[in-house]
Amino acid sequence: MHFDHAGIATEDAGELADLYADLFGLETVHEEVFDGMRVVFLDCDGGYFELLEPLEEGTIAQYLEANGPGIHHLALATADIEDALETVRANDVRLIDDEPRSGAWGHTVAFLHPKDTGGILLELVEH
Repeated sequence: MHFDHAGIATEDAGELADLYADLFGLETVHEEVFDGMRVVFLDCDGGYFELLEPLEEGTIAQYLEANGPGIHHLALATADIEDALETVRANDVRLIDDEPRSGAWGHTVAFLHPKDTGGILLELVEH
């Protein structure tokens, strides 16, 4: 397993992508509308910043309303998400997604409950 991306909730993914390009030279490598959000991935040499802009009411809009912009989740890549989920279950960590589901960029994902992971919403992602 290795670090894959930091999901960042923002009101304007394009504006934040431009800022990160200017500040750090990060390039947009993927952009899509997915699940009521504009999702922009910036390459960060071995990992990504995933910028999440809500286009309608949903999880990210609720997060922004409650917390303001910032890191929403951290993601770890795995070659076998089913095996990773079995390890999570064996360690009595609650899952938000009992089964893997489709995520942005065509990946398969599952989220772990932050109450069992040190207060951090963790995502498992299989490319």
